Amino acid sequence: MTSPLHILYIDDDPGVTLLVQRHLEQSGFLVEVANDGGSGVARVAQGGLDAVALDHFMPLQNGLATLAAIRALPDPPPVVYVTGTDDGRVAVAALKAGAADYVFKDIGGEFMTLLATSLEQAVAKLRLQKAKKEMEAEIRIARDRFQALAAEREILLREVNHRVGNSLQLISSLLGIQEAGSATEEAKTALRQARQRVLAIAQLHRQLYASNEVASVSLNDYLATVVDDLRRSSSDRITIALRLPEETIDVIPDHALAIGIALTELVLNALKHAYPLGDGEIRIELRSERSRSISLIVEDDGLGRDMFGGIAKPGLGQTIVSAMASKLDAEWGYDSEYPGTRATLRIKRSPMAKEAGPQSASAA
Repeated sequence: MTSPLHILYIDDDPGVTLLVQRHLEQSGFLVEVANDGGSGVARVAQGGLDAVALDHFMPLQNGLATLAAIRALPDPPPVVYVTGTDDGRVAVAALKAGAADYVFKDIGGEFMTLLATSLEQAVAKLRLQKAKKEMEAEIRIARDRFQALAAEREILLREVNHRVGNSLQLISSLLGIQEAGSATEEAKTALRQARQRVLAIAQLHRQLYASNEVASVSLNDYLATVVDDLRRSSSDRITIALRLPEETIDVIPDHALAIGIALTELVLNALKHAYPLGDGEIRIELRSERSRSISLIVEDDGLGRDMFGGIAKPGLGQTIVSAMASKLDAEWGYDSEYPGTRATLRIKRSPMAKEAGPQSASAA
């Protein structure tokens, strides 16, 4: 059962006070009275009241002064202002001073019914406001907790990427040592290629560690670092050129890794087969087709895919590229009309996380 509202009625007229008290009690209120503003403010300060009904005309301290004193108290109850004057300026002044509502005191006593309704509405409104503030505070606490957890998760992910990157770098160094100590060229080539695959993965983790964003990766920046590693491991007589689109293309890390590994395999294949005499150029281009897809193109002017009498000999590299294309839900293949070798990997726009602003168009 709902507890009755606890009301304080402040009025210097004993007769009116008694009538209002009886009417409100008959309406289900628990009513206390005060005969002047000072004692009324003192009672409000004690707490435990749901609302206050305050008369305007009182000696020593009128209603407006009493209202101001009540509003200055911590967590004051709502105040319904009661006035016998029909001067609208009094009501306006009371509302501006913080009254929840006002009631005109008429001679017939009908205002008492209106006063009961106004008090109920004022209490209900205050309770709704408090509930709203409490809900907003809970939302802020939950949001702050979520942001703290997200920040902690981001720090942990960056630390994981840092550790993984360091571990992969160590593996790459060990492969390099083993490559240097190998007796046959075939073993050296296999270890060199394995080292490049590890470096492609390591570069992604380094980029994730260095970036404030762990949910996406700049494909432009990532491919530039992969190509730099490939240049360092290739012959000085073979040039590797990279051309990037003007806009930065961001992808989720898994897709960036798949694209980086596919690029590594295609370049390693060109380094191995395109220029047996040593001199030549390998060109890499990342093309952006805004509405549908992006394309990664690796081409050279070397012997071409017909160097074995028109028979393409699939190996580990093609198997890896096909696996990465499947992971990306992408299409890839060779251009049979191209005089050298041109491989194209076309990726749908769905893997793209977002697009950013312009950057330099190429990395030589």
